[in-house]
Amino acid sequence: MSVVYKRDAVKSKSAVWKFLIPSFIGILLFLVPIKVNDEVTIGVGVLASSLLKTFGDWIPQFIIIMLGFTVLMTLITVTLKPGFIINNTFLKSVFHVGIFGITMRIIGFSVGIMAYFQIGPEFISSRNTGGVVLFDLAPVLLTWFLFAGILLPLLVEFGLMEFVGSLVKKVMRPVFTLPGRSSIDTMASWMGAGTVGVLVTMKQYDEGYYTKREAAVIATTFSIASVAFSLVIANVVGLGHLFIPFYITVTVASIVAAIIMPRIPPLSRKADTYYEPVGQQIDEAQPEGISNLQWGWKQALDKANTAKSPKRLIQDGVETVLDIWLGLIPLVMSLGAIALIVAEFTPVFNIISYPLVPLLEWMQLPEAAKAAPTMLVGFADMFLPAVIGSGIEAEITRFVVAALSLTQLVYMSEIGILILRSNIPVSFLDLFVIFIQRTIITLPIIVLIAHFIVF
Repeated sequence: MSVVYKRDAVKSKSAVWKFLIPSFIGILLFLVPIKVNDEVTIGVGVLASSLLKTFGDWIPQFIIIMLGFTVLMTLITVTLKPGFIINNTFLKSVFHVGIFGITMRIIGFSVGIMAYFQIGPEFISSRNTGGVVLFDLAPVLLTWFLFAGILLPLLVEFGLMEFVGSLVKKVMRPVFTLPGRSSIDTMASWMGAGTVGVLVTMKQYDEGYYTKREAAVIATTFSIASVAFSLVIANVVGLGHLFIPFYITVTVASIVAAIIMPRIPPLSRKADTYYEPVGQQIDEAQPEGISNLQWGWKQALDKANTAKSPKRLIQDGVETVLDIWLGLIPLVMSLGAIALIVAEFTPVFNIISYPLVPLLEWMQLPEAAKAAPTMLVGFADMFLPAVIGSGIEAEITRFVVAALSLTQLVYMSEIGILILRSNIPVSFLDLFVIFIQRTIITLPIIVLIAHFIVF
């Protein structure tokens, strides 16, 4: 009897350390803000920035080689169907794609070549279109996801989400209609980057911890812009001196949107069922007579006890990184370039924003005609409204433009493509509708705060 007890004690002590040590490292890397060279970031961000700084001149070339390799392997897989790819689940999922995937990969590779060598039509090779995706967006994604993909298990595989989820579920469920563990996604976005939050959500959905509705809500509602990126936006539009009220405004508007969005279509109509290949892997039922803290601790230790081996976790992380590098970045290059071309070289956003001018004038925003296009161009890329809006003279209008761009969340050059490529059941039309809904919900809140509190 004593031998059994000692074994259980050793097992329990081992589980405690398996929960505490990886989770603590994960918190330090993903959730704790640090200041480096006057910039607020997180540990993963420091690693990514260091790699980007060290190999920055070589990364665009590496991306072009990678894009060419992806196109070549995709064409070989689709035409020749070699056994070593077709019989490998991971390789088949990456390279065996449909006509849309093939087309996007060829376009992405072409955009990369034209942008790097400055050849072909200017609207593609321009520094403001193809150049943005090759030299700005893709390198950041490549470096961030290298470290985020490999280190993410520290945050999600050893019990931290179970522990925190149990503590905050009484707030998250009634207020946001979400499980408590989704708070970790939000914190990862807030401190690091929205793309990291989406990556967490994708993994949790694929592993059976979120329903279709929950995953769709979290990915499109809680992948908020990081503090660091928000500071960049504020400085671009000349509002660095107002950053604290600026970010408080963004936070308030985002919270209101997060309360409303899950309760209206299209998000409210998503099925509350789990990803079919894995099914439900979570049970939030809590026994009576046990506190949230005690239950969260038990859940965390159980999760830590059943964590995958380090070798398996590293393999999963490498596959996640390669899936994003070989599958997502070609889409960013193609669809991101297309979105930027439409924004920069066509009057589309100017035309569709005409109805907004009288609304903005009614809201007493100066230079409404200049501000109107920025309200919609953010669907192409989150950075564009700040760039375009920086030329507006009225400070209050720049404040509204910049804050709105951060609360709209869904932009196709990065977040939108990441969601579309995931297994989360959200369509392009869903993303556009969600973008418009978030604009309608958050714009009045931002304007009211700007008029009556900030200015």
